[in-house]
Amino acid sequence: MFTYITSGTYDFLKKIAEKHTTENMLLMQSVQSSHLWHETSKATVFQSPRKYEVIDAAGDFSEVGFVACNNIPVRDEGRPVFEFGFTNQEKLIENEPGFIAMRVLRPLSSDTYVFMTMWEDEEAYEAWKSSKTFAKVHTQTESAKSVGSVFSGPSYVSTFFVGDEEIEEAK
Repeated sequence: MFTYITSGTYDFLKKIAEKHTTENMLLMQSVQSSHLWHETSKATVFQSPRKYEVIDAAGDFSEVGFVACNNIPVRDEGRPVFEFGFTNQEKLIENEPGFIAMRVLRPLSSDTYVFMTMWEDEEAYEAWKSSKTFAKVHTQTESAKSVGSVFSGPSYVSTFFVGDEEIEEAK
């Protein structure tokens, strides 16, 4: 399974999604940007997407929710260690209240992995960040860092909303 991601204006991306209703797509937006994800085992309908292979997944996309993407740059030589850590962790997150879906994406055209989680709302995501599960997962991640730096740069989190309403830009 592959995930292809493209960016653009909300209206433009919404037209693409509406044109391809039989495809598994997720339109998400923040104040800064809008992204359209296309999850498929076939070729994408996008012209110039960011390309990823799904290496771990749980749940299905929802038409409404809150998405957090942890973007993690990893050195080429560190990929096996990094992937082993992610794919061999307990799937505790799936039992968290408000959890909808999760994807771990291996980059095919860059060095940045994406760990995406989808929640019923932002409050469920924030509650998870305060949970024992979050602390346990991140303790395991910190242990992996002590083995040697597999990272090529700092990670960062991007958050998005999924739903029918366009977000107004900050003025």
